Amino acid sequence: MTSTQAPDIVDIPAISVEITDYVPALVVIDMQNDFVSGSLAVPDAQAIIPVVKGLINMPFKARIATRDFHPENHVSFAKTHDRREFTTVSIHHPDDKEKALGVEQTLWPVHCVAKTDGAQFVPELKDIEFDALIHKGTHPSIESYSAFRDIWGRGETDLPRVLREVGATDIYFCGLAGDYCVKYSAKDSVDYGYNTWVIKDAVRSIESSSTLAWDEMEQKGVKFTNFREVRDKLSSA
Repeated sequence: MTSTQAPDIVDIPAISVEITDYVPALVVIDMQNDFVSGSLAVPDAQAIIPVVKGLINMPFKARIATRDFHPENHVSFAKTHDRREFTTVSIHHPDDKEKALGVEQTLWPVHCVAKTDGAQFVPELKDIEFDALIHKGTHPSIESYSAFRDIWGRGETDLPRVLREVGATDIYFCGLAGDYCVKYSAKDSVDYGYNTWVIKDAVRSIESSSTLAWDEMEQKGVKFTNFREVRDKLSSA
């Protein structure tokens, strides 16, 4: 009869893994001089500056700002086409040689030209308050309303990379304008897989009386909130 020796028991140290399912990031859209008080001023835009300032001071994982940073001959300018402002034309991506995918473009007044005062943030907001600055509309022939990518979806900004690097799960949008850059950014945020929120009392729109943009965002899966709700959620997170 042989005896069987019990195997040695090895202590395995416990590994602590932190699982976080809520990593909020704030994206402030286009709070620039031209959109607040300049050539393409959004109605009542001044009113949201204190609200946006308050949001920046909340404990988001990242605070990101976008701005239009156009060349002087940008495709969105009426002057570029020698057409009247607020009319429309069909534009094509410069790589679309066959002009197969035209997009209707509203022709705007010249605005937010790179390195001009109109492209700068309003005086109440400083570059150093943000963890990242995202420029869009920098190519003469490419329009970009969304903070994520151009209107054809062919080229991305730096925003997707920045959000991946901070591990964001929930993206909160505020700024200008609700029916253009905020709307398209929020819809793309859903497509990129984020829980997406628009802070309604920190947004103003060009067509302030219309609900079409809000309806469109809601149908896409965007959720709406307000300053107080965000403050309370972040203070308890």
